[in-house]
Amino acid sequence: MDFSVSMITEWFLRAEVERSMSELLRLGRRHFSRQPSLAQVEQINRLLLHFFCSSSSSSLLEGVRGKETTHEHKKWLNLPPYAPQRDASSVAKEISGGNKAEKEEALTSLKWVRRCCPHLPISLLQKLFRLRQVRKEIIFVDDACSGAQSERKQLKRISSKEVMKSGEVILLPVTLQNFADEKNEQYKPNEIKFIRSLILYKDSSIIVINKPHGLPVQGGIGIKHSIDVLAASSLKFDYPDAPRLVHRLDRDSSGLLVIGRNLTSSSILHSIFREKTGRILKDSVKDAPRVLQRKYWALVIGSPTCSSGLVSAPVGKVTIQQGKSERITVIKDEKPTSSQHALTEYKVIKTSSNGYTWLELRPLTGRKHQLRVHCAEVLRTPIVGDYKYGRQAHREWKPVTTDYAMKCPKEKLPFGLDFEGGSICEKQPRLHLHCRQMILPNIAEAVRCMDPEATERCDFAEVDVLDLVAPLPLHMQLSWDVLKF
Repeated sequence: MDFSVSMITEWFLRAEVERSMSELLRLGRRHFSRQPSLAQVEQINRLLLHFFCSSSSSSLLEGVRGKETTHEHKKWLNLPPYAPQRDASSVAKEISGGNKAEKEEALTSLKWVRRCCPHLPISLLQKLFRLRQVRKEIIFVDDACSGAQSERKQLKRISSKEVMKSGEVILLPVTLQNFADEKNEQYKPNEIKFIRSLILYKDSSIIVINKPHGLPVQGGIGIKHSIDVLAASSLKFDYPDAPRLVHRLDRDSSGLLVIGRNLTSSSILHSIFREKTGRILKDSVKDAPRVLQRKYWALVIGSPTCSSGLVSAPVGKVTIQQGKSERITVIKDEKPTSSQHALTEYKVIKTSSNGYTWLELRPLTGRKHQLRVHCAEVLRTPIVGDYKYGRQAHREWKPVTTDYAMKCPKEKLPFGLDFEGGSICEKQPRLHLHCRQMILPNIAEAVRCMDPEATERCDFAEVDVLDLVAPLPLHMQLSWDVLKF
């Protein structure tokens, strides 16, 4: 049986998207009624080589490949080619006074997808990687025939931990193109206006608000309105990304709350907060750099023995009421598995004859309820309105009598908030803990320096700082005025 290029072409078209010579050879062998001889096999191989190296067949092959590639790419959504960029943790380390990283931290495919698609939930992206639904474009160079080179693209499944290389392109299922986030609750104009009225500072990277008492920062069971949800609806403005929380404040506390406007700025701030705690515990308190400073004002019952000092006491979580609830307490038997070291600087601002003291508290570490526990259990001066850690002191609570009257707004506030009352003149005062001042690096300037196309390079350790101050909430201002400070 004789063979020709036309016969080989017919076999190729029947194979459609199969590219290997072995597949074409298999199709050719179907035409034999018995096992082909060695001479016939050699003839087929010569014709196959002639077919792949001829100009006419090459154009046909490229046409089929192009058609296949086009059809295959219609199923995928191309992300921008990967361009190496400074890692947020290394930038935060430099801003915090650490040494410049000798080698940049490798960026994984999951992190790159998150950076390109911040609107997609992390749980969805992890599921796509787990189900092997994420691809990477691989380019092959064919140069077997006559020294001529041609590029061939192929898609490869990748894992979430695969390290990205410059120029690589990741593809996601095209169905994600029409993905819509869970619809944010539509708020009324007056509710949006109220949230935006809390803004104290805003630039291209962060938004800083004066969080009111009683509004939770993060959602959870039984919480209808929280800062994270409200910010996504009311503080997005014309940005494609929803604002992200950077740190936390207790529901009943108030004051400065920083929110990142994009993934880069949020990552840098997260790293700065972690770096702050890590360097304080590693270095001595005096030698550790203070690139991030938070100062709280608190009205406490009683007065500490010393007018200023440093509280160094580990705190940990314990269960009470037969496991029904939890609380933070000072752990005397320090165990790494059950406690975290906590440091707080304090200074007396004013002391009144009524037995109350205004304190300035500076947390050097960021532990849950750290300030409240240190005031109640170490300084023996629980914060006014703290019924969780100062319950005993509030059992004998007596309101302060005064003729001073403060005018409070009578307008109805959204989200169930109420700014009336709550001072030391009330039977049940509100928590008197307020994040009054925050000094932090200018993250917008650092982000501009991270841009690979930036014409000027800057020293991250020399970026400007922002000094932000939040006015006292009404109930604390009233207590201040009543005590005549």
